Amino acid sequence: MSGLPQGLREKCGVVGVSLADRQAARPLYYALYALQHRGQESAGIVTHDGFQQHDHVELGLVGDAFTEADLDGLAGRVGIGHVRYPTEGGLDSSCAQPFSVSFKSGSLGLSHNGNLVNADEIREELAGLGHAFTSDGDTEVIAHDLARNLLEADLVRAVKRTMNRIHGSYSLTITHDDTVLGVRDPEGNRPLCIGKLDDGYILASESAAIDVLDGELIRDVNPGELVVLQEDGEGFDSYQLFTPENTAHCFFEHVYFARPDSAIDGKLVYDVRRDLGRKLWEESGIETDVVMPVPDSGRAFASGYAEAAQEEGADVEFAEGLMKNRYVGRTFIMPTQDARERAVRLKLNPIRDVVEGKTVTVIDDSIVRGTTSTQLVQLLRDVGAEAVHMRIGAPPIIAPCYMGIDMATREELIAADQTTEEICEEIAADSLAYLSIDAIAETLDESESDLCLGCVTGEYPYDIEGEETDRDVERPVIGDPAPADD
Repeated sequence: MSGLPQGLREKCGVVGVSLADRQAARPLYYALYALQHRGQESAGIVTHDGFQQHDHVELGLVGDAFTEADLDGLAGRVGIGHVRYPTEGGLDSSCAQPFSVSFKSGSLGLSHNGNLVNADEIREELAGLGHAFTSDGDTEVIAHDLARNLLEADLVRAVKRTMNRIHGSYSLTITHDDTVLGVRDPEGNRPLCIGKLDDGYILASESAAIDVLDGELIRDVNPGELVVLQEDGEGFDSYQLFTPENTAHCFFEHVYFARPDSAIDGKLVYDVRRDLGRKLWEESGIETDVVMPVPDSGRAFASGYAEAAQEEGADVEFAEGLMKNRYVGRTFIMPTQDARERAVRLKLNPIRDVVEGKTVTVIDDSIVRGTTSTQLVQLLRDVGAEAVHMRIGAPPIIAPCYMGIDMATREELIAADQTTEEICEEIAADSLAYLSIDAIAETLDESESDLCLGCVTGEYPYDIEGEETDRDVERPVIGDPAPADD
């Protein structure tokens, strides 16, 4: 559900800069603030001053992880940063990023957004060769493999060798001494873009990080591309190391994860969400007195849905009927059943005058376990809604994500073994409808074969033990509204 669905947590955010005439630490710090929504458990920065590497990594939010003294100690005009929510590896300082390692050929800093599907296999092999690991995260696996390859090859060849070894989803920003580089996995599952600053260049998970530094978005990093920022901040070099037959762009970036003011793979997220809302009306629109979003990511969907309805002559009002308490974080402790039942009311408070005596359509981006949706429907009925219809701006989530989203297990997903009709009855809505996969693909102007849809189809673009793949490759380069029964 919007504003942190229960059982669905953000990926990570990465950034890298190379500047001509100023220290990199503060621009990196500001960029991480712009990416804070992608991870709230830890934040870190690694810089290089031409002689040595400096790093500062702490648990917590960006604003809590760094002091002025910390930033002053991060010398150098080049560097990378990271905000993290743990997917592979536990929540502790050993898994916080960027990960730093020193070896015979210099020093490495590495920030990773994504998830490898063969990390254990590579870790075991490297450990057998004498590599000592300090965490169980897959980022350290990438760093060790790249360090090993740099002993035998130049930078570009070393990166290509590592990309040949690691399977799964990844966008990486890396420092190799005072060189910054960015890598996107061969199927482009994770976003990464390039921007121009007044005195250098930036790589970032989302263009919002470029905007906050008054930069200009140049383009997305291509799937399978290595980008090397020039040390003087004058430009960048590009190496297309892999050219996949198909991409595997994560559609959920557009549905939920990315900021609405970011552009992902050439499309403004806000516009995509509005267009998805319009599709939702076309597929399953129902005329009610009020259309309201679940804040925050449901807002653009609801706006597009209401606009499409009004264009067809529906007498419907778009209203902010739910107010979000921004001071209740996702780590809010709910030790008792009473507290768990009160959680939605603490986070979302309905505006009675908007709801009372009205039929309402509630627009959200997803339903995961269904607990929050059930409580939300009841909350609206308690303040006088005559009918509550749920419309969801994504297909039903029926399977877990192995690509870096901390999603509920298959057993916990309400749509894994229930029909839309059954879910509608369980959450006690008057009707429920999801957006179709066809609508997602059409709105993104991509074929289904170029999207990662594993969480809504159960078929994955990478070879995952025990799961189906939707691609026949030698190596994984890397409806209608449902009424509730009476």
